Amino acid sequence: MTHPKFDILGIGNAIVDVVAPVDEAFLSRHDMHKGAMALIDTNTADRLYAAMPPAAETSGGSAANTCAVAAMLGAKVAYLGKVADDQLGRVFRHDIGAVGVHFPSTSLHGGAPTARCLIMVTPDGQRTMNTYLGACVTLGTADIDAALVADAAVTYLEGYLFDPPEAQTAFRRAAEAAHAAGRKVALSLSDSFCVNRHRAAFRDLVDGHVDILFANESEITALYETNTFAEAAAWARRDVALAALTRSEAGSTIIQGGDTVEVAAVPTKVIDTTGAGDAYAAGFLAGLTSGKPLAECGRLGSIAAAEVISHYGARPIADLKKLIG
Repeated sequence: MTHPKFDILGIGNAIVDVVAPVDEAFLSRHDMHKGAMALIDTNTADRLYAAMPPAAETSGGSAANTCAVAAMLGAKVAYLGKVADDQLGRVFRHDIGAVGVHFPSTSLHGGAPTARCLIMVTPDGQRTMNTYLGACVTLGTADIDAALVADAAVTYLEGYLFDPPEAQTAFRRAAEAAHAAGRKVALSLSDSFCVNRHRAAFRDLVDGHVDILFANESEITALYETNTFAEAAAWARRDVALAALTRSEAGSTIIQGGDTVEVAAVPTKVIDTTGAGDAYAAGFLAGLTSGKPLAECGRLGSIAAAEVISHYGARPIADLKKLIG
């Protein structure tokens, strides 16, 4: 087996994040479920954007955030996602390239505009997301470059992309290409509401196509329809070779075969939880693909997550290489 050119290849929704602080009343007025992600149409996106207070706009999307953070940590990273040939699409392409991520995906011409996620952050740091997918829903099997997948040690799939049926087919094609080349496949469950919408399909993907699973406590219990984290973790141990399960301030639990590694969270003042799981996965995978032990992979993930939640936005503003020591 040849040495891979890339450590990580991310596949996900290419989205521009619009992040703004709001109060609890704002969520109530607009009938939002705090802490959840809702898919919205064009009219709703326009209405909410107009109602939002001043916001920060940056390239985002769950897997794209993971790729960007991993690149900041020194990993060799590529990304596949669909943007339109419009202003936001060009901003996304520039931003992800500027942090060192290879982004060869072709832009969509004459169709839906580039996706955007309107993120409301309440004073307790919880983020409530309203996502207009736009061009994202056009990503399909034709966009999966099997040669690029074969040239990445780990192909990382974003659960949020699971809503369009064509994307589910694309995930399986990517997984097949990765395993045919002797590479690994990682999946982030992304959101418990997303898991609830597609539980059977997720269970099939996890059981038959995924080597490394990332999930938080609510996502993993939703996947296995269990009442306790311990029960869900036991199911994950049976289904995947490696699982990294995050539990907010309780840290993370890493499961591999009969081994369990508990990793403490890094203390920090929580300002905005947007991107915490993405950053954790980035640190973990950057460590894993460079041959570090599981406890160190978890530590890197915790450091990256702590940095991201200490300010608004899903991308680090501090030098992560200095933070990890």
